[in-house]
Amino acid sequence: MTLLAFDWALFIEKLVLIAVVIFGSLGIALYSTWAERKVAAFMQDRIGPNRAGPLGLLQPFADGAKLIFKEEIIPNSANKWLFILGPGMAMTAALITSAVIPWSSHLEIAGRIMPLQVADVNIGILYIFGAVSLGVYGIMIGGWASNNKFSLLAALRGASQAISYELAMGIALIALLMLTGTLSLKEIVEQQMAPGHYWNIVYQPLGFLIFIVCIFAECNRTPFDLSEAENELNMGYHQEYSSMKLGFYLFAEYVNMFVASAVMATLYFGGYDVPFLNESLLSPNVAALVGIIALMVKIVIFIFIFMWVRWTIPRFRYDQLMELGWKKLLPLALANMLITAIVILWLQHK
Repeated sequence: MTLLAFDWALFIEKLVLIAVVIFGSLGIALYSTWAERKVAAFMQDRIGPNRAGPLGLLQPFADGAKLIFKEEIIPNSANKWLFILGPGMAMTAALITSAVIPWSSHLEIAGRIMPLQVADVNIGILYIFGAVSLGVYGIMIGGWASNNKFSLLAALRGASQAISYELAMGIALIALLMLTGTLSLKEIVEQQMAPGHYWNIVYQPLGFLIFIVCIFAECNRTPFDLSEAENELNMGYHQEYSSMKLGFYLFAEYVNMFVASAVMATLYFGGYDVPFLNESLLSPNVAALVGIIALMVKIVIFIFIFMWVRWTIPRFRYDQLMELGWKKLLPLALANMLITAIVILWLQHK
């Protein structure tokens, strides 16, 4: 009876959606490497990749083939199993974060309603924080298992950086949750789409500024890439890695950048909402397609901002990194939370 009651159609739908999200994330991460080189070339008045395929579009595949066929080296003094586990954890944590992101409304296929969200849990934001925290273990395990003092120093930097900036980011999100009253990402998007409501960036501009700075630190992107300081720590925590283990660390950074952009678009910029468009006038499938395109446009804009900042702002010193996190962002996040609470109480008693 239990087997007969099992909804195999729903199971297959979720498997297909998971596969699309995972391979889509990997594909965007792959071509983010090409886009980063093109953005850097544009800002430095160069051409960028232009040999592998038209406009260099096959360059990511050439880089991937190089990593796949490169010789696999594991140092004799390394802890073999943890050395393998580190990049695996980094990539896994980057991919599972996208499970609660609503990519659009829903599709209607053969009379079935298919939500374009892997899991609509009522604690979606807490899930994202938990998944992001696992990525720090990938850095720490990789740095420690290499049995290299430079890798260990870089891993310690990365862990302390993540702890420092997650605090300010969490407090900035508390102010947003006070306004929305929910932890579900789907409900947060629907609130922003409701008539008479605006995107959350209108209500929380300071909170968004704090959040995006902390996201840069969480993704180890310049100017917060202290755990990968090549000129200080000999390539950082993945110094001893080669072949696809190194590739996993590098791709995990770009997957994190893609997922972080999706989270920012969802929380502060309406997710898959298109401004001044009444989605109810469209058929469900057309509205879903329009929503996906709208969300992807927002994600691409954020990814460009990541790359623009990387090639514009130099890397901070470590003391500057800690001072910004603890003495600047944390007090600002606390002040933003208190001001938000006061305004909400004032409006309730008005």
